[in-house]
Amino acid sequence: MTTTDLPPTAPHRPTGERVLTMQVNGEPVAALAEPRTNLADFLRERAGRTGTHTSCHQGWCGACTVLVDGESARACLTLAVQADRAEVTTVEGVEDPDGTLSHFQQALIEHTGFQCGFCTPGFVVLGTEIIAEARAGARFDRDELIRRLSANICRCTGYAGIVTALESALESLESLEPARQSAPRHGGGEAGA
Repeated sequence: MTTTDLPPTAPHRPTGERVLTMQVNGEPVAALAEPRTNLADFLRERAGRTGTHTSCHQGWCGACTVLVDGESARACLTLAVQADRAEVTTVEGVEDPDGTLSHFQQALIEHTGFQCGFCTPGFVVLGTEIIAEARAGARFDRDELIRRLSANICRCTGYAGIVTALESALESLESLEPARQSAPRHGGGEAGA
């Protein structure tokens, strides 16, 4: 647990700061934050999860994408107080507990989906959300994956390696879960990010 001089009996301080508690990558975090603190700054500065990057600070680039209670959110546009008591997943939290890379992370390596790495955390988190939807029964074709991934900006690759990596990860998932292969294919889940 992150404890940044937490006053145990004074959750509201004269500065407007308040104690926020959340699960970040499965670990409890409690830290002070002002009401105007965005979630990206809270995660980086208070929770020590520096894998979440900010770039445009306006929500359109997607570099800061995290999962809040399982749904993608722009951490630069989300106030930390909005995530109070939520479960937050950053790029540091998508690998297996033993440190093994997720199927999507491994596929990004195999299909040259990593380039400069600045946008990569947002893509990893967004892809993790899509794979979770697939595990829940959603099916995606290439056009739908391109549409979903277009929510994030890639300045280096033109998306080709990222889309191929996500397709590969989804195919890998299908081979692990053969019962899903008989499910009818449709356009996928709801629009994300």
